Amino acid sequence: MPYYVYITTNPARTVLYIGITNNLVDRIAQHYENRGTPQTFAGCYFCYNLIHFEEYTDSLAAIAREKELKGWTRAKKENLIAIQNPGWEFLIIG
Repeated sequence: MPYYVYITTNPARTVLYIGITNNLVDRIAQHYENRGTPQTFAGCYFCYNLIHFEEYTDSLAAIAREKELKGWTRAKKENLIAIQNPGWEFLIIG
């Protein structure tokens, strides 16, 4: 089973959210459905646009990577995104 570490952003590309899931399509759909919901960070800030993801076969490796990315500065996260998605295009999956 694959595991995904992903980064979403809001429509204005001003907020980043990092998460982990084993079903990227469903998880992004959940973020979209929860947009504007103040109970969650991603919902509160409308972070439903996928801009980066990485696939792992090992759940522990994925969890470690998520924690690593969450500890990075904004600039370092932006550089990571720019490597694979320089225009910060919203990725379509599924």
